Amino acid sequence: MPLTAVKLEKFTAFENLEVQFSPGINVLVGANGTGKTHLMKVAYAACDITRTNQNFAEKLGQVFLPSENALGRLVKRQRGKAACRVKVTRDKLNILASFHSHAKTPSTKVVQLRGIRKWNSQPIKSVYIPVKEMLANAPGFQASYAARELHFEAIYNDILDYAYLKPLRGKPGPPRKKLLSILQKIMDGKVTEKNQEFFLRNKQGNLEFSLLAEGIRKLGLLWLLIQNGTLSKGSALFWDEPETNLNPKLFKELMEILLELQRIGVQVFLATHDYGILKELDLQKKKRDKIRFHSLFHENGSVRCHTTDSYLDIHPNAIAEAFASLYDREIERSLNLKK
Repeated sequence: MPLTAVKLEKFTAFENLEVQFSPGINVLVGANGTGKTHLMKVAYAACDITRTNQNFAEKLGQVFLPSENALGRLVKRQRGKAACRVKVTRDKLNILASFHSHAKTPSTKVVQLRGIRKWNSQPIKSVYIPVKEMLANAPGFQASYAARELHFEAIYNDILDYAYLKPLRGKPGPPRKKLLSILQKIMDGKVTEKNQEFFLRNKQGNLEFSLLAEGIRKLGLLWLLIQNGTLSKGSALFWDEPETNLNPKLFKELMEILLELQRIGVQVFLATHDYGILKELDLQKKKRDKIRFHSLFHENGSVRCHTTDSYLDIHPNAIAEAFASLYDREIERSLNLKK
């Protein structure tokens, strides 16, 4: 059962925002500071607690890491005492957390929660791929994270939980086999793990991830998540700036993979600043594909969202505006050179 909506009131950068999601691919665009990552982290936290049975507010604190773990610092800054509300919906199920700006910990005294039992009764496998790749730093990380106060957001530890899962038994079906083949061709090999260390195995042997380009490591993580069945029907994938450290020549294959994932029932959320990512989705999508674009922008001191199912109707589109400006400046320079 996919997520259908998130509503935020006085939470971080948001005064009052409600976003309706597609069960397929959701693309978040907008200038820096408009809350794309925050929106994804809220949705991810709501999914992940169905795996861990954690307090929703506690998970929000672990995902956002406010100073001194003071939950109240997630309330939108203003004079005097204020309270925020975070509501996530999937079909007829809702989970709601609310807390005030003086809240220190996610205890029952400062947090109100509703819907947790029904929400957790239907688990959602979810993974959040952060901008910073983690597989090269995996050996020993989880043991240190569990034993010590490391200032790392929970998403870094969570993604390793899934990366270390063993492959599914039996041969992969046609959809998974196709996706794995695309990735193996790009990476020129398969991913293996030994003693918590990841390697790319090909005809030349095993190459440790610390020696690989970071873009290839991210593709290796995606290969693992597909191979071990984490990304399967009913799961959710959150990916923050997939274009980071990835050669634009690979955008075509990457968007092909994400489109195929949503066709087999994976709900996808991605935040991007790249024109190539947007355009590849637009060029490759088919009529049956469910893609929704969410443009976040500042207006009158608040963050707003314009949602559309059409690439051409994205507004405002900071990415397209930036590329149009480059094109105009190039034309202007060319005309000046001819004079």
